[in-house]
Amino acid sequence: MKIFTAEQIKACDAYTIQQQGITSFDLMERAATACLHWIMKQYPRERPIVTLCGMGNNGGDGLALTRLLLQEGFSAKAIILRHTDHFSPDTAQNFTLLYQLAPEHVRILDPGMFVTELPADMLIIDALLGTGLNKPLEGWTQEFVYQINNLNNEVIAIDIPSGLPADNLPAVSALTIQADHTLSFQFYKRSFLHKEAQASTGMVHIIDIQLSPSYTENAITNFQTADLQLISKIYRKRNSFSHKGNYGDAMLVGGSYGKIGAIALATGAALKSGSGRVIAQAPECGYLPLQILYPEAMFLQNGKNFMEQTVLPEYLNTVMGMGPGMGTAAETERVFLQFLEQYKKSLVLDADALNLLAKNRNALHHLPPASVLTPHPKELERLFGQSENSMQQTELARAKAMKYNVYIVLKGHHTAILGPSGECWYNTTGNPGMATGGSGDVLTGIITGLMAQGYTSKDAALLGVYLHGLAADIASKELSEEALTAKDIIHYLSKAFLTISSAM
Repeated sequence: MKIFTAEQIKACDAYTIQQQGITSFDLMERAATACLHWIMKQYPRERPIVTLCGMGNNGGDGLALTRLLLQEGFSAKAIILRHTDHFSPDTAQNFTLLYQLAPEHVRILDPGMFVTELPADMLIIDALLGTGLNKPLEGWTQEFVYQINNLNNEVIAIDIPSGLPADNLPAVSALTIQADHTLSFQFYKRSFLHKEAQASTGMVHIIDIQLSPSYTENAITNFQTADLQLISKIYRKRNSFSHKGNYGDAMLVGGSYGKIGAIALATGAALKSGSGRVIAQAPECGYLPLQILYPEAMFLQNGKNFMEQTVLPEYLNTVMGMGPGMGTAAETERVFLQFLEQYKKSLVLDADALNLLAKNRNALHHLPPASVLTPHPKELERLFGQSENSMQQTELARAKAMKYNVYIVLKGHHTAILGPSGECWYNTTGNPGMATGGSGDVLTGIITGLMAQGYTSKDAALLGVYLHGLAADIASKELSEEALTAKDIIHYLSKAFLTISSAM
């Protein structure tokens, strides 16, 4: 799914109105009806509802929704904040229709007035301020939102929580509605995909209001979500007459004394991702555990307790994933930097490989084109410096991906995959249970294994991140988020593959 700016969404609305031969009022009615249907599936008609409305189009959505709720038998009323002198035209029309239907269910508040003593079970609908807001809340509206946030009522935001920008993140001191659910029309707003907005949005639900698909197809944006529709186009089913030679060699390089588990997890993930042959290159201390844990993989020794050499040149055409548990010993650092000067094939770098790059930033220029770097936020900070918030960090990673002609997988709840042409995909799978040791090592193995099979770096990163999160989602439903381990993610890759293949 493409992610558009607030201006592009406004243009999409206008295009839809013109192409479908409807009015802006009709589109507002359509949006309100979609919200009504969602609410009807979630709440009984006995649940009392109050809709907080502004004077702009977001308020018009709220007024239309209140009217539809009343017509469906809900106990609903609208409270309007007179924060400007005039309603927008469509909002004025919806105010008239609601007032004609049930004048006793409409109340207008003048500046300085507040809502108090709402019943504890009353559902609050936030339709105060929409995507047109371009500055932080201040004055009366700010104080009003503060008062609402101090109530214990459940809150649903219509399209966007009031005060939250669509295209960037608010200042730490800025106030926004703290919603439990956000009903976003047709698309994600980019801010929704960053951790700083989570307290504002709660759970995000994409509501289809039948905006023009031709606009969506033709409008240009660098930002998308990596969802099942996209992943189904990337995933390739196997040929019945294929053999292991058709699925490539994946070499996982890493491990050191006390950190063999990391390279073992990466090795197991590469095996379960479908690579034809997997080779673990690790120090001697890892021989026994790796051969016991994964007898399907070959073992190559590169030192005693840490990496002291790399096995070249016979494996120069093997896809490599480096870093899990590798350590940063001086000899390992020397060998790693020497390796980067010799190896020309796209590779995957994680963990200590990234930490060594952070110490030797000039080596970034030696990275083979279309290599994949998989940092978590702290590793990215070590590589490229600090950022004020997660969106700025994503933009920093996007700039560095373009500069060094690589793919950067910035791990997080909505892992961002940044490409060398400025692309940015936000992953849509995964859960908090993945915040456990070894989870990143598993991702390294998956992406390496997919690249070994002939997937491009871009497709391997997108498919790998999606599979990684999907396996964790399936596992957490059976095991719980709390009990989820990195090994569980490997184990449930099989069900993740089946989920994707069955969707094709």
